[in-house]
Amino acid sequence: MRICTLALSAAGFLAVLAASVGAPAQTSPVVPQGATSQEPQHKPETPGQFALQAESPKFWDLVDKNASLEKVTTGFSFTEGPVWDEKGGFLYVSDEDQNRVARVYPDGREETVLSIGDPDGATFDQHHQLIETASVLRAMIRLAPDGKYEVLADRYDGKKLNSPNDVVLGPDGALYFTDPTLDLVEGAKQELPYEGIFRMEDTGALKLLATDMAVPNGIAFSPDGKRLYVNDTRAREIRVYDFIHGEIKNGRLLAKEGPGRGGPDGMKVDVKGNVWVTGPGGVWVFDPHGNHLGTVNLIEHAANFAWGDADFSTLYFCGRTSIYKLNMKVKGFVPYVVYAKSVIP
Repeated sequence: MRICTLALSAAGFLAVLAASVGAPAQTSPVVPQGATSQEPQHKPETPGQFALQAESPKFWDLVDKNASLEKVTTGFSFTEGPVWDEKGGFLYVSDEDQNRVARVYPDGREETVLSIGDPDGATFDQHHQLIETASVLRAMIRLAPDGKYEVLADRYDGKKLNSPNDVVLGPDGALYFTDPTLDLVEGAKQELPYEGIFRMEDTGALKLLATDMAVPNGIAFSPDGKRLYVNDTRAREIRVYDFIHGEIKNGRLLAKEGPGRGGPDGMKVDVKGNVWVTGPGGVWVFDPHGNHLGTVNLIEHAANFAWGDADFSTLYFCGRTSIYKLNMKVKGFVPYVVYAKSVIP
């Protein structure tokens, strides 16, 4: 997700809706026919420098001091929504500016799966079906390997969703997603009077869980399934809720990032319970108590990242134009693998 408002032409927006609404399973690509379909929305950024910056000795339990960052592939415009497919051995990646979802292989090969307006966060559900947030459609969609998709949910209480942003599989087999207005198409009307956190069943049925954040964004569960973490981009905060039987309670501050370019957007958790969050310079790492352990400073600003490779001990970073990877000492906690094998009733 870009931390600004997407500007899509009215013609492009209407073209996407005309091609999408009313068709439960799409078979042809959907590309906005405006000026934005293949043109970057952002000015080129000044490259940074890769560095591992420890704030605590515990940081070195997670990554080797001599680890090196590897560029996997490039040629994108604004990457997001990375999801490692452990069955296929590749990474799904969204490009918000090129309006497409692609597969990226470890050897750098990539192929477009679907063309659709401003795709964002993604995950697999408990049945290993790819779930994408589609900002222009203002919807949650299920995407098949052949590029066909169906809209699961695009309204709540009779009103259009804002622009679904990030999504994670929960310990109860349901999907949990954030719905800020960050990627609401220019000129489109916000119908819900809040920016919420939702629970979604496989059928697409929605339940509103919280509206207490200014801009809810990245979302992740703790390994024991008892905590739900959500980023508030505007407040630059990582917040945590107690998770009990599909409900979230006792929302409170876990950590707050400092000033600088970039903020809390994508978020993941490792098997030790540490919380990894994008922030100024790269990706910040906090322990379960909110203590800042260290930062992975990156060459390109990263909006999101994902655990990948065979044992999920590699982090794949979504740079602005490129995908990078870094081998870690710690393994990632990956809900769609854990909960697909043993879903809690």
